[in-house]
Amino acid sequence: VGDGEQVLVTAPSGTGKSTLLRCVLGFLTPQNGTIALQGDPVNPQTVWSLRHRMSYVAQEPVLGTGTVREILARPFSYRANRDLQRNLDRVPGLLKQLRLPQEIIAQQMDSLSGGEKQRVALIAALLLDRPLLLLDEIAASLDRDSADAVFATLAGRPQQTILAVGHHADALPTADRIESLPLNSR
Repeated sequence: VGDGEQVLVTAPSGTGKSTLLRCVLGFLTPQNGTIALQGDPVNPQTVWSLRHRMSYVAQEPVLGTGTVREILARPFSYRANRDLQRNLDRVPGLLKQLRLPQEIIAQQMDSLSGGEKQRVALIAALLLDRPLLLLDEIAASLDRDSADAVFATLAGRPQQTILAVGHHADALPTADRIESLPLNSR
C-alpha cells in the first residue's frame, strides 16, 4: 500500500481479512512472509513505534465506558498524544460530517447503537492524525446515508493512507485499488 493510497481487501467471511489487520497491528505474526510499514518490518522489536503511525477502527469497536466526550478525550491524556490535544477542536465538524448529532457528545457509550459507536471510533482514529488508517468493515453497521457520510469523509482525506477490509467492493467506494484474498488465505 503506497503513501496516500486507499486499498480495500475483499473476501468472504472467515477468510482472514480481520486477521490481516491484526498482523499489520502486530497482534499476530504471519505464518508466512513479512509485513513492513514504510520499509520497517512489523515485529516485537518495532511494533510499539510502528503503532504510532497507525489508527485502527474495528468492525465492532470496544471504546470503554463513559461519555462520548470522555472517550474521544482519553487518548490525549497519554503522553504520546498530548501534543495533539488541539485536535479535539475538530470534533463538532466531524460529528456533523458523519451525521451524528452534536448532543451525542454527552451520551454514555453504552447507550449508542452499533453504527453510532463505529462512527465515534472513526472520529477517535481520525483525531490521532496517524498516516495509516486501518478499517475493518467500516460501514457494516450503517444505513446507506450514514455509510455515504463515512465514505465522503474518507474521500476528503486524499493524503490519508487507508487499508480497509470488507466483503464487497462497496465496502470502500473511495478505494484506489481493490485486492481479493484467496479463499484459502487463512
